[in-house]
Amino acid sequence: MRRSKNTDLIHCVYSSAATVELSNQELNTLLDTARAINSKLNITGMLLYEKRSFFQVLEGPANVVKALYAKIDRDKRHDTVVKIIEEPIDERSFSDWTMGYAGVTGKELKEIEGLNDFFSSQKCYTELDENRAKTLLAAFKSGKWRSTLH
Repeated sequence: MRRSKNTDLIHCVYSSAATVELSNQELNTLLDTARAINSKLNITGMLLYEKRSFFQVLEGPANVVKALYAKIDRDKRHDTVVKIIEEPIDERSFSDWTMGYAGVTGKELKEIEGLNDFFSSQKCYTELDENRAKTLLAAFKSGKWRSTLH
């Protein structure tokens, strides 16, 4: 279900490097916490995680998204937080999820047209530019992973 257009609606796309590799249990705990917080804040989005590298989309009211991003940016569990895109949107791309998560492999990332050269060189999400981030978003918005997000 798509929400109506809202001039105050933004998405913030960022990447970060975790200070330590997360176990499946730690990642699930992080997702549970994020989903509970995001539900209360009317935030939706998605998260990718592979080898200490996060790629996340936060969607919602501008003031709430900006405050949540600022909190994430101060989180000591990250070595690096890089804001790639922050812009107004007409509607949410991930409206069904308080935080959709896809366990995607490096091999799968290399198969995305427009990103295969980037991920073939073993770069992490923190090195994505805006164009490649939008390519990655498009792949997850309508691609095969959308059905596997949980």
